[in-house]
Amino acid sequence: MVTDTAIAPASKNRRDDESPDRSDRGVALAYSAFMSMSRAVAIVGPDGKLLLPNLMFDKLFRNSDILDRVNREAASNDGRSDCQITLSDGRAFWVEAIPMEDGWLVSAYCMTERSAKARTDTVTKLGNLLMFQERLTELFENPASAADGAAVLGIDLDRLKAVNETLGRNVGDELLCLVADRIRSVLEDGDVVARLGDHRFGIIQTGQPEPQSAAALASRLIDLIGRSYVLDGQLIELAANVGIVLFPAGATDSEQVLRNVDLALLRTKSDGHGTYRFFDTAMDETMQFRRNLEIDLRRALAQGEFALVYQPQFNLGLNGVTGFEALLRWQSPTRGTVSPMDFIPLAEDTGIINSIGDWVVRTACREAATWHGSRTVAVNVSAAQFANPNFVATILSALGESGLDPRRLELEITESVMLDGRGTALSMLQSLREIGVRVSLDDFGTGYASLGYLRSFPFDKIKIDQSFVRGKSNDAVGQAIVRAIASLGQSLGMATVAEGVETDEQMARIASDGCTDVQGYLISRPMPPEQIDDFLLSQNQTV
Repeated sequence: MVTDTAIAPASKNRRDDESPDRSDRGVALAYSAFMSMSRAVAIVGPDGKLLLPNLMFDKLFRNSDILDRVNREAASNDGRSDCQITLSDGRAFWVEAIPMEDGWLVSAYCMTERSAKARTDTVTKLGNLLMFQERLTELFENPASAADGAAVLGIDLDRLKAVNETLGRNVGDELLCLVADRIRSVLEDGDVVARLGDHRFGIIQTGQPEPQSAAALASRLIDLIGRSYVLDGQLIELAANVGIVLFPAGATDSEQVLRNVDLALLRTKSDGHGTYRFFDTAMDETMQFRRNLEIDLRRALAQGEFALVYQPQFNLGLNGVTGFEALLRWQSPTRGTVSPMDFIPLAEDTGIINSIGDWVVRTACREAATWHGSRTVAVNVSAAQFANPNFVATILSALGESGLDPRRLELEITESVMLDGRGTALSMLQSLREIGVRVSLDDFGTGYASLGYLRSFPFDKIKIDQSFVRGKSNDAVGQAIVRAIASLGQSLGMATVAEGVETDEQMARIASDGCTDVQGYLISRPMPPEQIDDFLLSQNQTV
């Protein structure tokens, strides 16, 4: 090895104004950094002899012929080299040589070690998605290895996000390591496990009878992962859902297998926490239908396939129509009339509801602004729209563009809006109510905490769900509920609207029960905006 004198010439370049002590300290620091680098680095002279290797270079390549091979490559390429070199012991290195004034600088890193790191999850030390995909690909390339049965399991952790937000990412990472340990503890020697994402793990199970083995493993994982954890003095609860794909289940590559796992996991979410589901082709058909519907839904908004119709709201005390509820309709050129029950949930899941909701409120305000008098327009708003921080700005913009008096706009919300634990939705409603926008609570009586919501926010109107209105005349329970809600509304100074009124008998009943307003086919079916004037004239009401 070469002594410190090998770099002594650097001191000849010392500036006249630089003290000897300072220069020597800099040289010593540079030498120390060079020697302690984690990458193998060496300085080679013009004659190809090793002048100065760092400790890693000496450790990796002692008694090897790597320098001779680098010299030959560099000598034939103007002192440069950038190639892979595999040693006799099977280790592979990527080696780079860079020309210097007298010789060249050689650096190398172990490709074998780097490859292993690239396939390892840094938190749990399990394999990662890349490794998992490669092992799945091996199964496709060698199906005989799965001849006795194989299954792919996806594990989705619930509540991990809440742990990260409340206790911090470090605790969340420790929790993931504990989960990984529990997963390892129930696996057989031939099983493969990896962390596939933030809160998802994957397992490849081979050599066991299926589907029994996969179902048994899924049950054990759900039970084991669902047991309590103690971290940082905190008792933490998790839940796990498992999606299972029996290999190959019609899949042709690893990506399709993972998509099928996702579909099975998606189905578990509708079944609740702590469940497992096997993938079947019907899931894929359902997802394809949803994808196609989503494509058409986005196109519908761009091509103007939506329209609003309006259903009158009739005030019993004034014996007249005091407002209209705006209802969304979609007439597709390929699907025909599409029910809101089919496309609204999808719009909420995909986030399209924000764009659609923006169009609805702007259109409703613009069309209502053309009506004579002070009749209100009610617009349904979903919980997903309140998750949009620009929601209040959208309402204000719609009012400003249309010139509609804010007191003529009514937002109809359901209990799901009030379930926002952070209070964001409540704050938005309060801001809008301060400028005069009315707020009504829709489908009252169908949830579990409606009375609590009436205490937390001063609603202008309570809408009684039609299931209580359309009951038979001898439905004593339904009638008692309607009467109780009407009495509650009167006590709180809130109007009460009975929805779904279709017969004179129902009208008489809800009037005697004390409701202030009615809405339903008995008054009118929903109508396009151009028919509103004629309808009001037919009712002998001043437009």
